Amino acid sequence: MAQLEGIETDLWPSEVAVMDVAPRDGLQNEPHIMPTAEKIHLIETLAEAGVTRIQATSFVSAKAVPQLADAAEVATGIKRLPGVRYFALVPNEKGYDRAVASGVEDITLVLSATETMNRNNINMSIAKSMGLAKRLFRRAKDDGLNVRADVAVAFVCAFEGTVDRQTVVDQVDELFALGADQVCLADTTGRADPRHVAKLFALVRKKHGSERLAGHFHDTLGMGLANTVAAMQQGIAFFDTAIGGLGGCPFTPGATGNVSTEDVVSMLNQMGVTTTIDLDRLCEATDLVEELSGSKLPSAYYRSVRSGNKRSIGGG
Repeated sequence: MAQLEGIETDLWPSEVAVMDVAPRDGLQNEPHIMPTAEKIHLIETLAEAGVTRIQATSFVSAKAVPQLADAAEVATGIKRLPGVRYFALVPNEKGYDRAVASGVEDITLVLSATETMNRNNINMSIAKSMGLAKRLFRRAKDDGLNVRADVAVAFVCAFEGTVDRQTVVDQVDELFALGADQVCLADTTGRADPRHVAKLFALVRKKHGSERLAGHFHDTLGMGLANTVAAMQQGIAFFDTAIGGLGGCPFTPGATGNVSTEDVVSMLNQMGVTTTIDLDRLCEATDLVEELSGSKLPSAYYRSVRSGNKRSIGGG
């Protein structure tokens, strides 16, 4: 069995689920506020391209993130396709109430691995975030909702540097004990490396298995794909991505976009790993975002296809 310092590295999944987070994580950092109707069109285009998990919006304060002030209108306005799950981020109990009233069935709660980031991001201590998770997860179970927890800056924090792995493992333990259906480890700053990713996911996988874990990688240093592969080697088969490489956190200095959906799906196609996504149709969604934003998006696959080579690379 292949080993990396005692870590198993041959746990490759044969199929990977991809959640496009562009409508939330991608748009929250854009200077241009996309009209509600265009957001709905974007979400529906992603679903039609075969994206079966979409992070549609976030019920945050409109003052804090004006790009997502229309969360309720988006959540109630989209035409939901069978088999597609539409996630919404909720930062607090008020956001949870708004999400439930808007018909959301999959909610995400975010907390950070470091105190400084947690206070900058959601203005509370980690202990208070865990208390909030306990209350929201209990309510969600009573309401029949699926609950996911995202651990931001699980690898490197912009304020506190490299994060102790055991700290993250302990947080994951607590979140699952509180009732999370899935926990996602996020490289919010985009400064993790594949060895770091492999080691942390190996520790968590050995305690909780790989089925309920997810990875979320930004591409600040160009290692988003490499970190995705490192997580896959630990059996992880659920990843957050964003069309065009959109994204960034307004509360994380220096962070750039998410690893692009097109690049991840193209890589998986060439590796023979199954997804549900049609690359050609996915690029139609990216066309829409690029047209509305007026800026060129960094996705390598998209740039290659739209620069003249219209034939899909690596299947579709």
